[in-house]
Amino acid sequence: MNHRLDRVREVIKRELSEIIPREIAFKATLVTVQQVDITPDLKQCHVFVSAIGTDSEKQAALNALDERRKFLQHSLSKRVVLKYTPQLHFKLDTAIERGTRVISILDQIGLPELPITPGPDERQNAEPYQALNEE
Repeated sequence: MNHRLDRVREVIKRELSEIIPREIAFKATLVTVQQVDITPDLKQCHVFVSAIGTDSEKQAALNALDERRKFLQHSLSKRVVLKYTPQLHFKLDTAIERGTRVISILDQIGLPELPITPGPDERQNAEPYQALNEE
């Protein structure tokens, strides 16, 4: 069942990624579907979107998606055949901003960069090259 949920998530994400930019105009520069989570009964679907722009543009994008929710559900039902068309719940995904903030904090405190050590597969492939360089 878990594999089926993964496939349904991917199909819904792909279809919403095509429907949303075509049907809704946003003030934000870019609005993208980042992730989709669906309940095991396929009745509720949480759609995480990211928006590039000011905070007010991001909120306006989320409001526009909420206002057009029924239309988006209807469009989705035409493209994805499921027993139930899930009810869409849009949420703003702030993972990119959080990641950028963590990187900037790490830069501010000046941690030294850790050397990248090759994994076991990479070490096997790198050894012949190291032997050539040592000669």
